Amino acid sequence: MNFPENLKYTKDHEWIRLEGDVAYMGITDFAQKELGEIVYVDVDTVGDTLNADDAFGSIEAVKTVSDLFTPVAVEVLEVNEALEDAPELVNEDPYGKGWIVKVKVIEPSEVEGLLSAAAYQDLIKQ
Repeated sequence: MNFPENLKYTKDHEWIRLEGDVAYMGITDFAQKELGEIVYVDVDTVGDTLNADDAFGSIEAVKTVSDLFTPVAVEVLEVNEALEDAPELVNEDPYGKGWIVKVKVIEPSEVEGLLSAAAYQDLIKQ
């Protein structure tokens, strides 16, 4: 499995990549493998301001649906439109073309409190 060092991770298996006060979020390689074949990504929170741990959408696999949670307070700027026609991008490239939302982070310093790649790897080994 892949755990890029430039990302921060959550216990809910989401990742966030901060670029200034804007960030990209998605699910981890571990999460997409656990879910299986992704068939639909539903995000209807564009334009909304959400608190940490609020659901920003859901992701549907062949056998299950899971909510997606934001790890820090954000304003949802856009959803990855490529996922509308190709939700399998989350399986194929979860940290690249399979990103789910672009957000404005309300307090960028909050991102530092999330898990590092090493800490996330330790979490999923348990």
